[in-house]
Amino acid sequence: MGGLREVAASFVVPGPSGVAIRTRLKGLTGEDEMVLRLVGGHLGTLAARDLKARCAAGLDHDGEQWAERKRVLTRESSSRWAGSVTKASHDQWALARRGQHAHIKSLQSGIATITHRLSLPVGEKGTKRAPGGYRSRREWFAKSRRLHVLENRLHAMRTNWEAGVVSVVRGGKRLLNTRHHLQQAGLSETDWRARWQASRRFLAADGESGKRFGNETLRVAPGGEVSLKLPASLAYLANAPHGRYVLAGHAGFTHRGEQWADRVSANRAVAYRIHEDVQRGRWYLTATWTVPTAPTVPLAAARAHGMLGVDTNADHLAAWRLDAHGNPTGAPLRFAYNLTGTTAHRDAQVRHALIRLLHFAARHHLAIAIEDLDFTAETTREKHGRRARFRNLISGMPTTRLRARLVSMAAEFGITLVAVDPAYTSRWGAQHWHKPLTSTTRKTTRHDAAAVAIGRRALGHPIRRRTAPPRAHQSDVHGHRTVQARPGTPGCEGPRPCIPGPRTRSVPPDAERTRATRTPNTVRDLRSDQEWVQDSLLLTE
Repeated sequence: MGGLREVAASFVVPGPSGVAIRTRLKGLTGEDEMVLRLVGGHLGTLAARDLKARCAAGLDHDGEQWAERKRVLTRESSSRWAGSVTKASHDQWALARRGQHAHIKSLQSGIATITHRLSLPVGEKGTKRAPGGYRSRREWFAKSRRLHVLENRLHAMRTNWEAGVVSVVRGGKRLLNTRHHLQQAGLSETDWRARWQASRRFLAADGESGKRFGNETLRVAPGGEVSLKLPASLAYLANAPHGRYVLAGHAGFTHRGEQWADRVSANRAVAYRIHEDVQRGRWYLTATWTVPTAPTVPLAAARAHGMLGVDTNADHLAAWRLDAHGNPTGAPLRFAYNLTGTTAHRDAQVRHALIRLLHFAARHHLAIAIEDLDFTAETTREKHGRRARFRNLISGMPTTRLRARLVSMAAEFGITLVAVDPAYTSRWGAQHWHKPLTSTTRKTTRHDAAAVAIGRRALGHPIRRRTAPPRAHQSDVHGHRTVQARPGTPGCEGPRPCIPGPRTRSVPPDAERTRATRTPNTVRDLRSDQEWVQDSLLLTE
């Protein structure tokens, strides 16, 4: 057990700190769409220019440079549009910086794995803790070449990291690469260009508390009227006072509509974003605002009514209900999803599985225990060698999306989430719970056993089914705790003793013992060599 890592303590997951709702802008005229494209394209050009300036500053960026960038943008737009653009540039640079750090960690992990395997003889088998050597000399040579490639990439990434240089693509790297594979994507150059321009537009404004309806730049009235402040160069398009343009279409929020209306009526900050879905030919409006984080429930209170252990897999959620003592009750649960097709379909599948899970937990007043999964350090393909299917399995698990969805949806249901360390849950769950929970009428999988292990860890119990007594008590210090009989001593498993007397249906074997309590009709003559002698009848007056 010395090689096992220390298991981190379980903790209650804090609730979400923000809310985002989206609705479709209906009833837009051709002029409305033209204005939105002109404003979004103009601000997108300014955003690209500002992002370039932010990336050029690198680590030397300070408050004075930020103020100068904002002054330059204010001349061509407005102070509020400039504030939104500069804040978006900062967020995008920081995101690229975090991605760069994650890529460096992945390269280091791949180099360490290849170096270890190259140091071993060809064909040497590995263990559960470390991989073995490569299978052939050909694979060994190919991996030695790949090692040099990864080392060169790592050196370049470290140089950029130290200099603060990041790589950012406004519009998305995936869509940019699609330009070189239009035939495979089934797109024409015109279709791709429309998507590219739509993704690079900038129509987002941060909220301001105390301003009318919570936003001075992009404003949505309680009745659904949408208006925006035009940049200085497009002020001639205004159809309302103070350089504003009012859209003919209206917006109405169904989900969380009452919360949004309360904030707008109280002039509390609400941020908005408008974007175009080129494939559907629709425009959407997204409203976001921050919410105070609800106080977390103490861990002891979350454990009071038991726990619902959940094991995350590539195609389903395996769950099992446990009582407060860590005993599995009822039957195992499975909530399946299919992560194929479009992004919207995959997201809907995850939400459908989570809503069924949350309904079960709410019906039985249970907290949910889930693993604190994070596969960011396991994305290198050198981790599992030739096991391409297993690498694809890990990559396909929606850990980040599922975690974000579960936190936000559980907060709406008022269900407590308990995160546990995922170390050894699958291995120890299969070792201690797979076989005991399997019967002739119920087939238990390793995922079900892992759900039990996760639930027990969240409840504060060890995963194993029972705790062994101290070593001295196991053998009662000097020997076995049960006194064993001698081999010749008959016991309950031995042959029945020979009881003298007739063995008939009318006379039971213990007839002699029962007759001793009453006047006998027969007398046993011990001198007759175990023969019964009939006595003369007693004469009574």
